[in-house]
Amino acid sequence: MKQLFVLGITLIGFQLKAQNHPNPGYWQQHVDYKMDVQMDVKKYQYKGKQELQYTNNSPDTLKKVYYHLYPNAFQPGSAMDIRLQTIKDPDKRMVRTFKKENKEVKESRISTLKPDEIGYLKIANFKENGVAAETKVVGTILEVTLPQPIVPKQTVSFTLDFDGQVPLQIRRSGRNSEENVALSMTQWYPKMAEYDFEGWQADPYIGREFHGVWGNFDVKITIDKDYTIGGTGYLQNKNEIGKGYEDAGVQVIYPKKTKTLTWHFIAPNVHDFAWGADKEYIHDKIMGENNVELHFFYKNKPENIENWKKFQPKTAELLAFFNKHVGPYPYKQYSVVQGGDGGMEYAMCTLITGNRSYGSLVGVTAHEFAHSWFQHILATNESKHCWMDEGFTSYISDLAMHQVLPPKEPESPFADAFKNYIYIATSGKEQPLTTHADRYDLNMAYGIAAYSKGEVFLAQLGYIIGQENLEKTIKRYYHDFKFTHPTPNDIKKSAERVTGANLDWYLNEWTQTTNTIDYAVKEVQEAGQKTKVVLERKGRMPMPIDLIVEYTDGTKEYIYIPNTLMRWEKPNAYPALKRTVVAGWDWAFTNYTIELEKTKSQIKSVTIDPSGLLADIKPEDNKIEITK
Repeated sequence: MKQLFVLGITLIGFQLKAQNHPNPGYWQQHVDYKMDVQMDVKKYQYKGKQELQYTNNSPDTLKKVYYHLYPNAFQPGSAMDIRLQTIKDPDKRMVRTFKKENKEVKESRISTLKPDEIGYLKIANFKENGVAAETKVVGTILEVTLPQPIVPKQTVSFTLDFDGQVPLQIRRSGRNSEENVALSMTQWYPKMAEYDFEGWQADPYIGREFHGVWGNFDVKITIDKDYTIGGTGYLQNKNEIGKGYEDAGVQVIYPKKTKTLTWHFIAPNVHDFAWGADKEYIHDKIMGENNVELHFFYKNKPENIENWKKFQPKTAELLAFFNKHVGPYPYKQYSVVQGGDGGMEYAMCTLITGNRSYGSLVGVTAHEFAHSWFQHILATNESKHCWMDEGFTSYISDLAMHQVLPPKEPESPFADAFKNYIYIATSGKEQPLTTHADRYDLNMAYGIAAYSKGEVFLAQLGYIIGQENLEKTIKRYYHDFKFTHPTPNDIKKSAERVTGANLDWYLNEWTQTTNTIDYAVKEVQEAGQKTKVVLERKGRMPMPIDLIVEYTDGTKEYIYIPNTLMRWEKPNAYPALKRTVVAGWDWAFTNYTIELEKTKSQIKSVTIDPSGLLADIKPEDNKIEITK
């Protein structure tokens, strides 16, 4: 049984490495981690050894390398601490709010951490191919000057020892969360920074997103035998561990007179490794589509058990939905682990808070599970392009939720995203989507940009190219770019390959500017036995226009006005209606006039985009009702 399991992992790894990338000249670095970790659950400290095989697939010679030391952010005076103290709307989970001299004061929780409560990673004995290297710690980054540069196509070995302390639970990683989960081990190990076509992506950890190098993980975690672990990877020694992992019909073998157990995980072709651990975890497992094991780890609290049991079949439904609408999930396990401070995605798992209603458990799992496709299989640099990760994830998870838990009242799956986007676009506080995730002036502005404006990008793309073409685009994007680091241009090119349309204008306007869409039906004029309809472009961003004319006899006509920048016409969005394609509307012209064959008295209304998928910031003037 064990031999077959290991062989299966080997084959999966081979298949993933065989992935081709459609962009000529593309390359990406590769890492193989081997880590052996000893966890002291009383002191919340751990020691480990790491051996890393690093392959330089770039055309460049590397004289330095960089590692992320994320736990160092949880120290008074860190960049994350100072950012909390200076941003106008700090994350509520990371601050304490109290009254002082009749004023509301917000205090960074990091600023008050004591030495035994902070997080840290201390590195020693760093060597390249057995030769000591010079290292320097700058905040959450380890800078390494190599004794021997790494030339293109060379693989080298890096070894190091690390000492870590798990901070009090403040953000994502930590110990003793509000729900009393002992260990949320995320961003916990020395993690190699990514080097790509833009150079080193060695951003300090200030509170936002992550980026990692694709590779294979072989991780051994030794911990008190009373603890259960759930997280990334395939457990190799199920029948030694037990705790619900063991194979059916095979005797569980426990080491005699031991105070600890060593959990051995292998994770092929991932770019992160996370785990949670607690003495009170219940461990459930169900099978999902394509024989994917779905694991659930949650606290043994009577008030939560019913909801955690109930939502597990919905997780299987979500897996099937994402497989159908994005592409097949390539791994054979996924774990939902109670821990952290909300919901956060990791390779082959998520950590979520567990004291939730049934609907909330389904909702947060839908979003975090969807990240497996849009961040842990399509691994964009989410620090630079957070909207591609959070926005695309929000798009597909909102669609999924409408299927697995339909709303009581009919509404668009994207209604909230459009409302949020229009709010920020008209607030004067919007920044372009090209803004680095850490550089937004407000957390609110970041949240709406990444989640809502990113979601609207896809929903509105369906308006531009048609829903069927959008579905094909998402699948093409996933197929072509999985296990790589796609960029904004790649989703645009996927849509162009599917349709033949020119879409550079859309990517540019929506992501690199804060230009808005604002069209209006300006007036409807009598023109003898005909009628002239005058449309106006008031916003700076051009779009193709779907115009529906309804007549007093109940009939409707669909008029499509192409955007000349596209050099393409989309399929009929309303097949039940007669469609007339008129001359394109060039951006330079602010007005556009259409002549209808019927008189004004025969017209009931004229409407721009009745679908609501055009993100017009003033939709109230998109329709004119003809009064008689």
